[in-house]
Amino acid sequence: MDKLDYRRFKDKYIVRLQKGEEVVETLEKFVKEEKIRLGRITGIGATDNATVGFFDTKEKDYHSKKLTGDMEILNLSGNISEMEGEPYLHLHITLEDAKGVLQGGHLNSAVISATGEIIIDVIDGVVGRNYDDETGLNLFEFE
Repeated sequence: MDKLDYRRFKDKYIVRLQKGEEVVETLEKFVKEEKIRLGRITGIGATDNATVGFFDTKEKDYHSKKLTGDMEILNLSGNISEMEGEPYLHLHITLEDAKGVLQGGHLNSAVISATGEIIIDVIDGVVGRNYDDETGLNLFEFE
């Protein structure tokens, strides 16, 4: 990752992702470098290569599908917490293709095809995560 373009305004970051950057990997690295331990992420932009997941509650497993072609990122939303002392991003995405078909789900990866405009709201505090056997998910853990 080249130097990421961003500005900080008190407890908010305005971040621009460049063409070719992978969203999840870039944001994970950014929150680690900026020592953001808790927050909210929102964004818009464009991608032509994304992998989204759907959680099957009976199987307790994610099923992923790859999406390709020009797509608008209508909404990227999620949160930042920690698991085992490392940043943990939980992101969802809604995408629209040229035919107006909407798809989305849990964001596994997305490569920016034009730009990504991200806002990170930092929350003063720490919330961890812990694996829950009953649901098969990494849930918020409040100590």
